[in-house]
Amino acid sequence: MEAIKLRDFESHKISEHDIIKRILGGENELFEILLRRNNQKLYRIIRGYIGNSADIDDIIQNTHMKAFEKLYQFKLSSSYSTWLIRIGINEALVRLREKKKVININAQPSEFESNSILEKSDNSQITPENNIIQKETKLMFEQSIDNLNSKYKAVYILKEVEGMSVKEVSESLNISESNVKVRLHRAKKILKDELYDKITTDGVFEFGFSRCDRITEYVMNLIG
Repeated sequence: MEAIKLRDFESHKISEHDIIKRILGGENELFEILLRRNNQKLYRIIRGYIGNSADIDDIIQNTHMKAFEKLYQFKLSSSYSTWLIRIGINEALVRLREKKKVININAQPSEFESNSILEKSDNSQITPENNIIQKETKLMFEQSIDNLNSKYKAVYILKEVEGMSVKEVSESLNISESNVKVRLHRAKKILKDELYDKITTDGVFEFGFSRCDRITEYVMNLIG
């Protein structure tokens, strides 16, 4: 069997359909590529329905296993990720029904710190102050997304966070493209209003205690 090279995975040289055909032909080890290509996307959408980290991991695993077991049913004319997402959503809904859980939209920030929807940016040049601001801003944005109704949250995450097309979102959620656009517009409006309400003008362009101390000390030293 031809060895899988990491650069093939990263550059997507092996097409999705070729991978699936080869898996169905007995090369089960190639399923790892499908897992790695879709884990982030699957995580984000399932997290839109489930808040518990252990449940999320369990559902992701179950989703992948069901996809593998039913891979022969997948139609190569469509996108694997949209097919996988539908399985994942069904698994999440089943879990909610089984445990009679409701999504906790008022969870404390600490509950979600290990389940970040948005990837942390890798910027070695960022200053400590900017790093704190970035983390606080990201956390506030994620909390606002968490507060969205599930039907709006799913559309927003797939379209805006994952960058899927309207058609792909439509296929993933089994709703019309016009419905996707309506829900997306509504989600953006809700997020905009909520984020605006969270921001007050009191702290805008605030000088800051550390900066004040630093300049004060510098000037006093000059004065002698």
